[in-house]
Amino acid sequence: MIERRPFEQLGGADHGWLKAKHHFSFAGYNDSKRMGWGALRVWNDDTIASQTGFPPHPHANMEIITYVREGAISHRDSLGNEGRTVAGDVQVMSAGSGITHSEYNLESEATRIFQIWIIPDEQGRPPSWGTKPFPVDNRSDRFVVLASGIKGDVGALPLRTDARVLGATLKAGQTVHYTLDKQRYAYLVPAKGAVEINGIRIDARDGAAIRDETALEVKALEDAELVLVDSNP
Repeated sequence: MIERRPFEQLGGADHGWLKAKHHFSFAGYNDSKRMGWGALRVWNDDTIASQTGFPPHPHANMEIITYVREGAISHRDSLGNEGRTVAGDVQVMSAGSGITHSEYNLESEATRIFQIWIIPDEQGRPPSWGTKPFPVDNRSDRFVVLASGIKGDVGALPLRTDARVLGATLKAGQTVHYTLDKQRYAYLVPAKGAVEINGIRIDARDGAAIRDETALEVKALEDAELVLVDSNP
């Protein structure tokens, strides 16, 4: 089953400095049919105006992945961590027993991110944060694991959950394959470009909710940048 979730039909909010679209229920958007997908709980498509951002606020017991699509995001937290994550790169914050953080766009232009939350396997562990570059060119014509809690996923940022976040870039006409356990859930969003997943068209920033599939064939209808989450039920 592959269900297309068109971008224009997503929930969302316009706060002026922040324009957000929500693939799942979040903040003021509530849809009882879209409370998550497997362990995936949140997928927000955020555009953050220059010199604005999220002031310090707390989180606990959630794996929070930030995929930067354009611009850069500057992070600071109560553990003393500071960092700047640029387009194409990823940061992971394991909120654990509790952490306070801020995320600002200190750039001269808007920053666009995917913010992805995944439910952890265990609660109450010490919080942590990390960031890592993942050059887009290194993902050409293949899926690369960006963040993972699955044994054997070498080189990925660590997650505390039975899930992985992957990225790929395709030129128009190229095809990439992904094998999925039938019991698991997948959610794919093209950051850029249109693709077909097993023959079903998914446009830029649409969501594709996938389950009961064991093999994905993703064909680029135009140059595309993909983000995929593979999680336990």
